[in-house]
Amino acid sequence: MNLHSEDFTIPCFHWLDGVIRDDGLYIYMVTVWLSPFLIAWILRGGFWRRPRPRRWVMLPPVITKTPPAPPIIEDHERGRRDADEQSFVA
Repeated sequence: MNLHSEDFTIPCFHWLDGVIRDDGLYIYMVTVWLSPFLIAWILRGGFWRRPRPRRWVMLPPVITKTPPAPPIIEDHERGRRDADEQSFVA
């Protein structure tokens, strides 16, 4: 098994040559259009700027009113049954 670095890099370079040969114009156009944004980001301190600490804003808790409980429906039939049972007992 040959572990020479040239054996590993030659296929990579052949692939890179093929990509540049087939899509080189598009790669160039993308890099030209993105370069002003990259330059502006670098000049604003993109590499050296530390990220701002995130501030946690505590919002007041949301208090919602619970809907009122549904009305209790009495069983009117039960009252009639009790009256009927009393009439049979007497």
